[in-house]
Amino acid sequence: MTETVKGSEERKTEKGPKKVFIKTFGCQMNVNDSERIKGILKRLGYEFTDDWKRADLILLNTCTVREKPDRKVLAHIGEYKKVKEINPRAKIGVCGCLAQRMGEELDRRAGGVIDLMFSSYNIHHLPELLEKVERGQKAIEILDEPPEDEWEMFEYPTIRENPYWAFVTIMKGCDKDCTYCVVPQTRGRERSRPIRSILQEIKDLVKDGVKEVHLLGQNVTAWGKDFETPIPFSYLLYKIAEIDGVERIRFTTGYPSDLTDDLIKAIGEIPQIADALHLPFQSGSNRILRLMHRYYTKEEYLEKVEKLREVRPDIALSADVIVGFPGETEKDFEETLDLVEKAKFEQLFSFKYSPRPGTPAAEYPDQVPDEVKTERMHRLLELQKRIMNELSRRYPGRVVYPLFERYADGKLIGRDEHNKWVEVKSDQKHLLGKIVPVRVKEASAYVLYGELV
Repeated sequence: MTETVKGSEERKTEKGPKKVFIKTFGCQMNVNDSERIKGILKRLGYEFTDDWKRADLILLNTCTVREKPDRKVLAHIGEYKKVKEINPRAKIGVCGCLAQRMGEELDRRAGGVIDLMFSSYNIHHLPELLEKVERGQKAIEILDEPPEDEWEMFEYPTIRENPYWAFVTIMKGCDKDCTYCVVPQTRGRERSRPIRSILQEIKDLVKDGVKEVHLLGQNVTAWGKDFETPIPFSYLLYKIAEIDGVERIRFTTGYPSDLTDDLIKAIGEIPQIADALHLPFQSGSNRILRLMHRYYTKEEYLEKVEKLREVRPDIALSADVIVGFPGETEKDFEETLDLVEKAKFEQLFSFKYSPRPGTPAAEYPDQVPDEVKTERMHRLLELQKRIMNELSRRYPGRVVYPLFERYADGKLIGRDEHNKWVEVKSDQKHLLGKIVPVRVKEASAYVLYGELV
């Protein structure tokens, strides 16, 4: 019998339960939101399909950090609206950051085909919104501020892609005022999730077989600052590490200024914390950082890197960088190349600057021509490719510890403590869900190939 929510009846078509197709764009926060949406829909009696043409509900969970995802969403809606020719009762829904930013304007630009719209603020209102849609009404609910009952969304179970590791959202929003960023507009100001709620979810996940938890937040290292009595993020990490069965902890995304000495100390002391950290720097030029309203300097960033490597000499760093921010000169860009050379990132996520409506940087003079952005991006990628190839040479002969999470083509596959993919030829499928020592035989920039120890 399908479980119901708040008195909602099981959703069925004449041929059985209704089917839903979900398309997710953007960051890990969006992925985790989609997992929670799936949990709600499953309790409402929906079944999931990978074929949008067979869906009774198509739901797009959107991103709006850059212009390209915006265009992609509109293109997908243009394609998905054909489902209504196949199934006149089919509905199209849009949620997430683009929905929050554009609201009903998005529906107008999509030709009025959107039946359902909400944002990350009110995912837990989905049952009521669907009831409205089923009565033949448009259900568009975009809130200006997060509701007081926002954390009720965690009362619903998630439908995870992987049984061995799980995303855990610990906070939402951001209080920074980066001039290029729309997150404060789309996700709101920082709201930390109560610690009891976080710890209880992790305990439940461990009971369900999860070995690794990945803590999420737009500015995850700022968790606890907004409480009436502030709690340092490092305290939360120690409490999570005390939970029996938590074998690995990761967290994304931090802000350099919030990487405090007590947090660095915790990273050094807590063995479950993975030997990998994502720490965006965005630009190596202090002048550009000031224009971005990033409140640190290149020198301070590199000092943080040095302190991290004092407590974790083998830590694998990754970062975000923006190329071609308004006013960026050749000298500014060379400062970015210099930072990349000194920091030696295992992974670098680089983006050409994309103006976002309503952000100060979109109105800045001296917008960098696209051909200049492209040329600089090419040079940055060539440098990062060389660094990654150099770093990969340190792995052969070493023992790493992947959590094996899938089996394919006669190989066990998982991520190790450095966030590197590891592949091992083996038929020992019983090792799935376990952290296992592997001796590396060969290494590429992205994958380690080894044998069981």
